[in-house]
Amino acid sequence: MPARSHPIPAHLWTLPGGLTVAFERRSGPGFAFDLRVPVGSAHDHAGQEGASGVLEEWLFKGAGGLDARALQDAFDDLGVRRGGGVGPEATRFSASGLLADLRAALTLTASVLNSPDLPEDELPILTDLARQDLEGLLDSPADRLATLARQTAFPAPPGAPLSGYGHPASGTPQGLEALTPASLRAHLQRYGQAGSVLGLVADLDPGQARDLTAAALGGLRPGVHEPVPAVLRRRVQAHVTDPDAEQTHLSLTLPGVPPGHPDWMAWQVALTALSGGSASRLFHAVREERGLAYAVSASPVILGGQGFLGAYAGSTPARAPETLQVILAELHRLPQGLTPAEFGRARAGLDASVVFGAESMRARAHALTRDAAVFGRIRSVPELRESLSRLTLDDVNAFLARYHPAPDVTTVTIGPEAHGPGDSLTAGNAEPTPPQPSDHPSETLHA
Repeated sequence: MPARSHPIPAHLWTLPGGLTVAFERRSGPGFAFDLRVPVGSAHDHAGQEGASGVLEEWLFKGAGGLDARALQDAFDDLGVRRGGGVGPEATRFSASGLLADLRAALTLTASVLNSPDLPEDELPILTDLARQDLEGLLDSPADRLATLARQTAFPAPPGAPLSGYGHPASGTPQGLEALTPASLRAHLQRYGQAGSVLGLVADLDPGQARDLTAAALGGLRPGVHEPVPAVLRRRVQAHVTDPDAEQTHLSLTLPGVPPGHPDWMAWQVALTALSGGSASRLFHAVREERGLAYAVSASPVILGGQGFLGAYAGSTPARAPETLQVILAELHRLPQGLTPAEFGRARAGLDASVVFGAESMRARAHALTRDAAVFGRIRSVPELRESLSRLTLDDVNAFLARYHPAPDVTTVTIGPEAHGPGDSLTAGNAEPTPPQPSDHPSETLHA
């Protein structure tokens, strides 16, 4: 989609109760919105892991005088497409449909948050479903690895009131057992306007959009905004033996660049050169040149307002140590800089992702929410493209000369074989907690 010569600017305002609205006008008959409430699985109280995941399901079991079936029918009668879910840091409620139904869709969503029925006879069913989800995820070594990696890299401080990043939205068996109607109703008081962001794309005047969102969402409870810090536990290695696994799965977590930092865009270009397709360094070195792994990747991860580099590979047990060493070698090579060809490909790839990522109204609404929540402002598509066009190879290489993440890597692996102290997959300086599976990745950002 070519950039508009006169792009319509996005608008950002805050309702009196604290809800931030990011609005962008787009011509057409449809709408899309994405409501991000800053309460995720990391905000589950210690010992009640699973509260946010179960509560999100419970909210839709009736609201605003409608029982569960009538509420579902009300959304379906509008013809809207709904989405969302619980991640580590936030719960999302999204919808898209025809513009004429926007007010009703926002009002229904507000009723789910503000006046849910929360029928107690549904709670045992929902906790059982969460347990089934946990059991299913335990069968996936890659999902277990994702959770174990967060447990190892971002452990909750001893005695912390909130459980932190070391469990999936489905919780833990012990946490699910501890949930009660009263504890979940208390947890619901966190869900409100404080720290919440609505991204909205629709063909409305800004004044109309402001009045509409204020009328539909201005009555939400105050809520609580309590970011959970993410402090990387560096230079740790942990291995979990899974005799049923056919592969060894490797996860690496390293320091990165926080959103809004002057080096953010240079970091994005560097990571695209590292792992942005078939011409990237990791793909070539790990898969094409040596055939060590079918899948290898690296991407930026945002937790607690900080940026981290996460990498993954799945290899045969016999070749897992070599796979890890090759990945580490590429990470150690980053400060040497990119070649002109690598820089050109990476910048072009990011530019294309910016353009095509803005074509979908749903994707753009999500981007508005993400920008307001993570960057504190809206970055327009032309602005992003202009930032990329101004970035030079010298800029990226000057950043990389200062960027040395590899010595601080934390590595977690799951595989069928136990490894001795001399094996490169273990270091003996981490005592991992029993892993629980992961079902929602951390928030990832590109460009």
